[in-house]
Amino acid sequence: MTDVERAERPVGLSVVSTTTDRIRVITLAGEIDQHTGQELRRALDVSGTVRPRIVIDLRQVTFMDSSGVNTLIAAHQDITAAGGWLRLAAPTRTVRRVLHLVGVDELIDCRDTLRQALSA
Repeated sequence: MTDVERAERPVGLSVVSTTTDRIRVITLAGEIDQHTGQELRRALDVSGTVRPRIVIDLRQVTFMDSSGVNTLIAAHQDITAAGGWLRLAAPTRTVRRVLHLVGVDELIDCRDTLRQALSA
Protein backbone atom coordinates (compact mmCIF):
# COMPACT_ATOMS: atom_id res chain seq x y z
CA MET A 1 0.00 0.00 0.00
CA THR A 2 1.41 3.39 -0.96
CA ASP A 3 1.41 6.47 1.27
CA VAL A 4 -1.24 8.04 -0.96
CA GLU A 5 -3.53 5.04 -0.55
CA ARG A 6 -2.94 5.05 3.20
CA ALA A 7 -3.75 8.78 3.43
CA GLU A 8 -7.01 8.40 1.51
CA ARG A 9 -8.30 5.50 3.57
CA PRO A 10 -10.64 6.77 6.32
CA VAL A 11 -9.44 5.89 9.80
CA GLY A 12 -12.71 6.43 11.64
CA LEU A 13 -13.64 7.34 15.16
CA SER A 14 -14.41 5.15 18.13
CA VAL A 15 -16.88 6.67 20.60
CA VAL A 16 -17.44 5.05 24.01
CA SER A 17 -19.74 6.67 26.55
CA THR A 18 -19.66 5.78 30.25
CA THR A 19 -20.77 7.47 33.46
CA THR A 20 -18.61 8.22 36.49
CA ASP A 21 -20.07 10.05 39.50
CA ARG A 22 -23.00 11.26 37.38
CA ILE A 23 -20.60 12.73 34.79
CA ARG A 24 -20.86 11.37 31.26
CA VAL A 25 -17.38 10.49 30.00
CA ILE A 26 -17.06 10.24 26.24
CA THR A 27 -13.85 8.50 25.27
CA LEU A 28 -12.78 9.07 21.68
CA ALA A 29 -10.14 7.30 19.61
CA GLY A 30 -9.16 8.05 16.03
CA GLU A 31 -9.88 11.08 13.88
CA ILE A 32 -12.54 13.77 14.25
CA ASP A 33 -13.36 15.17 10.83
CA GLN A 34 -16.28 15.71 8.46
CA HIS A 35 -16.60 11.95 7.94
CA THR A 36 -16.77 11.04 11.64
CA GLY A 37 -18.37 14.15 13.11
CA GLN A 38 -21.88 12.72 13.11
CA GLU A 39 -20.85 10.01 15.58
CA LEU A 40 -19.50 12.66 17.94
CA ARG A 41 -22.60 14.86 17.54
CA ARG A 42 -24.82 11.90 18.50
CA ALA A 43 -22.71 11.21 21.59
CA LEU A 44 -22.93 14.86 22.65
CA ASP A 45 -26.70 15.17 22.26
CA VAL A 46 -28.14 16.52 25.52
CA SER A 47 -31.77 16.83 24.43
CA GLY A 48 -33.99 16.53 27.49
CA THR A 49 -31.05 16.40 29.91
CA VAL A 50 -31.07 18.81 32.83
CA ARG A 51 -27.66 20.19 33.86
CA PRO A 52 -25.57 17.74 31.83
CA ARG A 53 -21.97 17.29 32.89
CA ILE A 54 -19.75 15.86 30.17
CA VAL A 55 -16.03 15.16 29.90
CA ILE A 56 -14.56 14.29 26.51
CA ASP A 57 -11.43 12.17 26.83
CA LEU A 58 -9.22 13.14 23.85
CA ARG A 59 -6.02 11.25 24.69
CA GLN A 60 -6.49 8.80 21.78
CA VAL A 61 -7.57 11.36 19.16
CA THR A 62 -4.92 11.63 16.47
CA PHE A 63 -6.48 14.34 14.29
CA MET A 64 -9.19 16.99 14.47
CA ASP A 65 -10.25 19.37 11.71
CA SER A 66 -12.53 22.42 11.72
CA SER A 67 -15.68 20.28 11.66
CA GLY A 68 -14.56 18.71 14.94
CA VAL A 69 -13.89 22.16 16.40
CA ASN A 70 -17.35 23.32 15.30
CA THR A 71 -18.94 20.23 16.87
CA LEU A 72 -17.24 20.96 20.20
CA ILE A 73 -18.32 24.61 20.14
CA ALA A 74 -21.94 23.71 19.32
CA ALA A 75 -21.96 21.07 22.07
CA HIS A 76 -20.54 23.57 24.56
CA GLN A 77 -23.32 26.03 23.68
CA ASP A 78 -26.06 23.37 23.98
CA ILE A 79 -24.71 21.99 27.26
CA THR A 80 -24.25 25.44 28.78
CA ALA A 81 -27.78 26.44 27.70
CA ALA A 82 -29.06 23.32 29.53
CA GLY A 83 -27.30 24.50 32.72
CA GLY A 84 -24.41 22.03 32.50
CA TRP A 85 -20.75 22.03 31.60
CA LEU A 86 -18.35 20.45 29.13
CA ARG A 87 -14.69 19.72 29.80
CA LEU A 88 -12.00 18.38 27.50
CA ALA A 89 -9.45 15.97 28.95
CA ALA A 90 -5.94 14.96 27.94
CA PRO A 91 -5.77 16.25 24.36
CA THR A 92 -2.79 15.03 22.38
CA ARG A 93 -0.20 17.61 21.35
CA THR A 94 -1.67 17.79 17.84
CA VAL A 95 -5.24 18.27 19.06
CA ARG A 96 -4.20 20.75 21.77
CA ARG A 97 -2.47 22.85 19.10
CA VAL A 98 -5.66 22.99 17.02
CA LEU A 99 -7.73 23.87 20.10
CA HIS A 100 -5.27 26.63 21.01
CA LEU A 101 -4.97 28.07 17.49
CA VAL A 102 -8.72 28.64 17.20
CA GLY A 103 -9.23 29.61 20.85
CA VAL A 104 -11.39 26.67 21.88
CA ASP A 105 -9.17 26.11 24.92
CA GLU A 106 -10.27 29.58 26.11
CA LEU A 107 -13.97 28.78 25.58
CA ILE A 108 -14.13 25.19 26.85
CA ASP A 109 -12.41 24.06 30.04
CA CYS A 110 -9.45 21.92 28.94
CA ARG A 111 -7.58 19.77 31.49
CA ASP A 112 -4.33 17.85 31.15
CA THR A 113 -5.72 14.57 32.49
CA LEU A 114 -9.03 12.76 32.76
CA ARG A 115 -8.70 12.73 36.55
CA GLN A 116 -8.38 16.53 36.59
CA ALA A 117 -11.40 16.90 34.31
CA LEU A 118 -13.52 14.72 36.59
CA SER A 119 -12.63 16.63 39.76
CA ALA A 120 -14.11 19.88 41.03
